[in-house]
Amino acid sequence: MNQMDKIQQNRQVNWSMLFLLIILLANSVSAQLISLKTIPVATGDQFLIFPSQNMSMGGVGIALDDPLSDHWVNPAKGSALRGIQVSSSPVYYRIGNGYGSARSMPFAVVGSRGAWYGGGSFTLQAMNTANNQQGWWTPEIRTLNENIAENKYLVGFLGRNLGNTSLGLSAYWASLSALDGVDLLYANSESIHQEGDLKDIRVGLTREFNSGGELEVLYLWNELDMKHEVMYMEWGPEDWVERMEINLDHTITQGLHIAQKSAVDEFGWSYGALFTVNQKTHPKIPNYEIMNIPRDPGNTLGFNLGGGISKTNGNSTFGIDVIYEPIKSNTWAEADTFLISEDDELTRPGDKTVENFFDFSNWILRTGLGWQKDNRNFQLGMQMRTIHYWLDQTDFVAVTERSQEEYWVEWTTTWGFSMDFEEFTIHYNGKTTMGTGRPGVDTQWWGWRGGMLDNASIGGDFIIAPSDDLTLQEARVMTHQISISLPIRR
Repeated sequence: MNQMDKIQQNRQVNWSMLFLLIILLANSVSAQLISLKTIPVATGDQFLIFPSQNMSMGGVGIALDDPLSDHWVNPAKGSALRGIQVSSSPVYYRIGNGYGSARSMPFAVVGSRGAWYGGGSFTLQAMNTANNQQGWWTPEIRTLNENIAENKYLVGFLGRNLGNTSLGLSAYWASLSALDGVDLLYANSESIHQEGDLKDIRVGLTREFNSGGELEVLYLWNELDMKHEVMYMEWGPEDWVERMEINLDHTITQGLHIAQKSAVDEFGWSYGALFTVNQKTHPKIPNYEIMNIPRDPGNTLGFNLGGGISKTNGNSTFGIDVIYEPIKSNTWAEADTFLISEDDELTRPGDKTVENFFDFSNWILRTGLGWQKDNRNFQLGMQMRTIHYWLDQTDFVAVTERSQEEYWVEWTTTWGFSMDFEEFTIHYNGKTTMGTGRPGVDTQWWGWRGGMLDNASIGGDFIIAPSDDLTLQEARVMTHQISISLPIRR
């Protein structure tokens, strides 16, 4: 069972059928990355580097515009920009129980001139990684280079208005020394060194209709390529010895997002709908300690089907989003040597040794309320995300089959306020998330219950086949963002 190393997937996407399905569902709206998560690992807002007006309203946005972040998600939405504006939106988040924290300092410039518009952003981030498990007899003393990782983010977009239609292109690059949540999944390691990058390219289109409605289309290509150098201390013949393990985390995503929103009546009611599809290829999945299948890559096909309503009337704003998220993923491992199965069958190099089928049925519900008084604006909101999946696993060497069902709920409460002055605008967003933390597996060792292991918009996926029923030490994730924007030319 220790001989498995490489994987493919037996599920290929028929793009012609996919585009036919998209055409049939052309009532839909905006494109996003669909996150993949098979364990409730706590991850902070590492990739929260853009300001947002609706984040403090639970993140609602299907039927409600977000003038601070829309052009970063879909570059064609930059057609709404007027003049030139500079901004900074520092972020601090902390995961409870010492599971990590980060400070981000973004600077951005956006603007328009004639039919053209565009913008750019640079972010420097300092991330404190999670503390390793230590016994009471070995208090942890970590050097600065072991505890703090530096990440850099560079984003730019450019677009042009063509009457009622707008076209835009954006590029995103991140140099990563750490990906949040990864260190919590190598519990028994002495040290973890991460390095890699993230690339994201988007092409967007929007069209406004005379009736006041809007159609939005977005195509994206995203690639995460990371390397984990994990060092373990193991007992040798006479003394402790170091063992270095190198794991690769490589995922390529192609996505198409279609969204539509329209006004309903003169009282401020609007509705919207969206359809998103992501095809993910996982050439390499890390050998995390919580899983029992080493380095099993594969493919994933995920969808978002959603609708929302909003009302903007006078000084108050209200919105609700409902999104259903079906996802199917298939991973397997291949033998790299000759093996004999339990039923005395010969397994040759390249033959499947283990195969996993994941079937997700997730839901996302968001709601938020905002009200304005003079130059002040206050928001409250809540988001509920349920993750429910079934795992069917076949071991061709041990000649066994097993099924596993997992379900958990992530709750997010949001709040915020903004103040508009003639010279500048200041906006604060806060949120706290419950339902994630340090995941483990429910195993027995000499009668003791064990197996608890240390534990992401544009983040990494965690597609892991657990070796047993999941357990969780919950941790609260707290995030604060302050955005300051100054118009240079109106």
